Amino acid sequence: MNDIYQGLLQGMHDMSWLEAIAVFFAVLSVIFQKKNNILVYPTGIISTGIFTYLLSREHFKLYADATLNAYYLVMSIYGWLYWARKRPEQPAVKITRSSRKELTTATIIAITGWAIFYTLLHNFSDSNVPVMDAFVSASACAGMWLLAKRKVENWILLNISNFVAVPLLFYKHLYLTAFLTIFLFIIAIFGYLSWKKTVEQEEISRK
Repeated sequence: MNDIYQGLLQGMHDMSWLEAIAVFFAVLSVIFQKKNNILVYPTGIISTGIFTYLLSREHFKLYADATLNAYYLVMSIYGWLYWARKRPEQPAVKITRSSRKELTTATIIAITGWAIFYTLLHNFSDSNVPVMDAFVSASACAGMWLLAKRKVENWILLNISNFVAVPLLFYKHLYLTAFLTIFLFIIAIFGYLSWKKTVEQEEISRK
């Protein structure tokens, strides 16, 4: 326990102002996500943009994580445009459950992404945790795709990713990021319950 505390203090000491801004906007983004607020995307774009830059720098060389954040950045831009798309004769994009086709697509994204990330990490990096690292990235990719379409199940996939990420981050002594991920995990639980309630109320009103 003392090692974790000392690691947390060291992590706070080593945190750059740019990393602090990225973490701040990451927290804002997940809060806006829970509230089903379109600001989830501009705040997410700022956070992922900074993380993409930081993780790809020669000092860190976390190229897989940088690529994942670049994907988050692209999906955030796509999601922002998708959520904001609304013609006068069209209703706003609502929170809905995933169809079987959408769940199948998300599963394919997760499995294919896992295989691709693992292959790259195993063959072209010095990662000693390619299986878990690849799984975290792939499940997060699938969750982001469902989030962009305002599907309730996005929270489940994102939290599966968070659940596996926490012990991985502690193992890597990334204590600050681990505690941030625990916070995101808790927020995601409430986000899922909130979105699920919204969908159920909509279903009742249509009866």
